[in-house]
Amino acid sequence: MILLRLYFEFFRVGLFSVGGGLATIPFLTDLGTRTGWFTPAELANMVAVSESTPGPMGVNMATYVGFETNGPMGCVIATLGLITPSIIIILVIARFLQKFRQSRTVDAVFYGLRPASTALIASAGFLSVAKVSLLFWQEPLPEPGVLFTHLFNWKSIALFALVFLGLNVPRLKKLHPILFIAFGALVGILFRF
Repeated sequence: MILLRLYFEFFRVGLFSVGGGLATIPFLTDLGTRTGWFTPAELANMVAVSESTPGPMGVNMATYVGFETNGPMGCVIATLGLITPSIIIILVIARFLQKFRQSRTVDAVFYGLRPASTALIASAGFLSVAKVSLLFWQEPLPEPGVLFTHLFNWKSIALFALVFLGLNVPRLKKLHPILFIAFGALVGILFRF
């Protein structure tokens, strides 16, 4: 029964997350809340690992959740659930592509999907990743007497600033991105993020 639910839940994520891996994060946040399969902190870790490993981020996260939920079979089923909607949509589009290739309506629909995709990615960036990694966010929010400075994870903010500045220094821009990922991992290990 858990395998069927894994497939169904990730089918829904794959069907509605238009815009790539980051667009899956709001749906995965909801999935974790509803099922209890992972916490927001575990989701933030999944995002970090999925961004730094080869392969599509959404697929990496589906595979991880499936494995944690039901072992190797769970990872296969969750991944299949996530990619099935894309395969179906691509097959349907390929069949009718020649007929609608020059259609202004199809162009308008795809143009209209861009803001929705942007909103999903922005939502994922703040609500899921930044809130967990840069803030000490608690529900409910602390009382007004608590110092405002206690809400921020200063170590994470400093690491973010260092990497951001490093990416904007002309000499460092030429370095391979894996070096920045390794630097972030090393700092995280040393300072116990």
